[in-house]
Amino acid sequence: MHPMLNIAIKAARRAGTIINRASLDLERLNVARKGPRDYVTEVDRASEESIVETLHAAYPDHAVLGEEFGLQGPDHAEFQWIIDPLDGTTNFIHGLPNYAVSIALTQRGQVTQAVVYDPSRNELFTASRGSGTFLNDRRVRVSGRARYSEALLGAHWPKSGDIDAGGGRFRQMSEGSTGVRRLGSTVLDLAYVASGRLDGFCGVRLKPWDLAAGSLLVQEAGGLVADFDGEQGWLDSGNVLAGSPKIFTQMLAALQPKQD
Repeated sequence: MHPMLNIAIKAARRAGTIINRASLDLERLNVARKGPRDYVTEVDRASEESIVETLHAAYPDHAVLGEEFGLQGPDHAEFQWIIDPLDGTTNFIHGLPNYAVSIALTQRGQVTQAVVYDPSRNELFTASRGSGTFLNDRRVRVSGRARYSEALLGAHWPKSGDIDAGGGRFRQMSEGSTGVRRLGSTVLDLAYVASGRLDGFCGVRLKPWDLAAGSLLVQEAGGLVADFDGEQGWLDSGNVLAGSPKIFTQMLAALQPKQD
């Protein structure tokens, strides 16, 4: 296993311990709003602090981009960690056990290492570029499902539950599949695509910490990741499709404007 991946795993597990401990007494949790339907807790901050401490202890010259504290370190560092200390905060504060820690490492802008850790289930998803994707040390791959009508999709769309948001472009994609699940944690959605639990995922206006680790998991598991035009601008736009090759192609086609 790559030594940098080992450090990321160590950091993710330490953060998971903080999260699990806090989950036992949610009534004492201090919750603040960052925006509409956007919450942050002291657990998010403590988790990020723990991750940064672990990463910087091993690699003090690396930059870290985190959801809660922004960029720490050189703006154009060769190595940059991208972390989401608790993706699925809304689920967490409601006691819904669907949230995860996400840690990715980029080298010269390319994601090379990825960890997504679900502390409530003790599920660890990992990937190193060129070495495949693993769930708790077992190699996983995207699903082999080919029929779009049988595909189960994950989604992160604006306006919870509103498939017409954004001009209704998601309706055809949604109705053509067997179902769409909004699980509330993008990093787990992508990990589930990588492990074949979901056949595809569609996300809108996401952040780099939502996508960095999960994108490598999907790619190393044999899946495809692109923006809504089939290009590689998804990390900048935040608009992303991910899925097994056959389902991805059909999702992309369903999103294209109809020709008159």
